[in-house]
Amino acid sequence: MSQKFIKSQNKNSHSLAYRKYFTKAVYDNSFIETEQLAEFIQTQASVKKSDIKAVLDELGGAMKHFFEMGQKIRLDGIGIFKVGFSSIGVARLEDCGAANITTRRVLFQPETIRVVVGQEKKTDGSVKQKYVNAITLLKDVTFEETHDNAMNASTPSGSGSGSGSGTGTVTPSGGNNGGNTGGDNGGNNGGNNGGEGGDNGGEGGTGFDE
Repeated sequence: MSQKFIKSQNKNSHSLAYRKYFTKAVYDNSFIETEQLAEFIQTQASVKKSDIKAVLDELGGAMKHFFEMGQKIRLDGIGIFKVGFSSIGVARLEDCGAANITTRRVLFQPETIRVVVGQEKKTDGSVKQKYVNAITLLKDVTFEETHDNAMNASTPSGSGSGSGSGTGTVTPSGGNNGGNTGGDNGGNNGGNNGGEGGDNGGEGGTGFDE
């Protein structure tokens, strides 16, 4: 199986990407629910589905408990979750407090792993490895074109902006910064594009082992 996409043309004459073609993600209209997750996990582990479902049902409550304590949560193979919020700016220090906090959100920073993509020979004859940081959850995802336009399609990556107004007092690090900030403040379409752009930027960064 693979992530499906369709080809879409930007028809906004005011856009710098006017008439350019983009890939647009297409999703199934149904969701994978807790029951289906538990059923799949049962096939991968020696635990009964009823026990897995009970744990998954409690996960949200457990995360909420630790968020209320100001804790960050790291799930191995998934990433880090933490509380984020925006606040209204005020001129005087004494007027700045919890009452100024507006929107609350959960910030997610996906776990990344280093993937070696090649080698490069240095002038002194030594060899250094070339690598990228790939998101663990997406590392093995493949993509396939579909012509089923009846499915729900997201906004194409690269065709919008993730900018917006507002002051965020907590922001995630790395490539997700643009995605979370843009997603919360820049509107759904612009924010989603900003998020995708941010993640792509994070994955695309290449480094070297000296």
